Amino acid sequence: MKHTTVLIGNFGSGKSELAINMALSSVKSGKKTVVVDIDLINPYFRISERKSLLEENGIKLIYPRYAMTGVEATSIPPEVYSVFIDDHETVIFDAGGDPTGAIALGQYRANFAELSRLDVFYIINGRRPLSSEVDQNIALLDKIQSSARLSITGLVNNTNLAHETGIFDLLFGYDLISHISEQTDIPIAMTMGTAPILDELSKYIENGTLDQRYIGKLYPIKRYMHRDWDTFTHLGI
Repeated sequence: MKHTTVLIGNFGSGKSELAINMALSSVKSGKKTVVVDIDLINPYFRISERKSLLEENGIKLIYPRYAMTGVEATSIPPEVYSVFIDDHETVIFDAGGDPTGAIALGQYRANFAELSRLDVFYIINGRRPLSSEVDQNIALLDKIQSSARLSITGLVNNTNLAHETGIFDLLFGYDLISHISEQTDIPIAMTMGTAPILDELSKYIENGTLDQRYIGKLYPIKRYMHRDWDTFTHLGI
């Protein structure tokens, strides 16, 4: 059965990071997987930068025309419509990070409505500008839902500072996302992070310090979108 996941969130929230990890996990489990990049707003830190990584692992990538070419005017290819009816078992949408970018999702409202398995996740990185306060996140979340014409089904805590991330960053995100969940009635789908950080978080869970309702599934990831010397020398970005 086809399972479609839409990832939405502010710039730098970690949508592309989660999309890559979910796609790699899916294809490793033997599922035919496609990732759809429909971010027409942000020309940087987009999943199209990892096209080779995805395709080498047997993952199809659909992305805006002219993306990664230096041409500013991008457009969504008609091929996107095919993912709603083809034989891909896992479909992951990496959407724009603001209300304007989320508009691209709105044109597929009727297609999404016909899906039997659809998750729409809003990813939050509490260490990013405009994402560190409860009210800021709720206001942006509401605007994105309206623009995308989709209802958020789950929240994702991805509070981090890249390679400088510590357990207290994730705990800050826990406190932030718990308040957002309480005020919006949207459940927490998952808490994502690198394995060492999630191992530390597990200790807080085991001693009863944290409420499992505001953690969701622990989802360990490898960071592919970071900028470091190895990434630069191998990928040139």
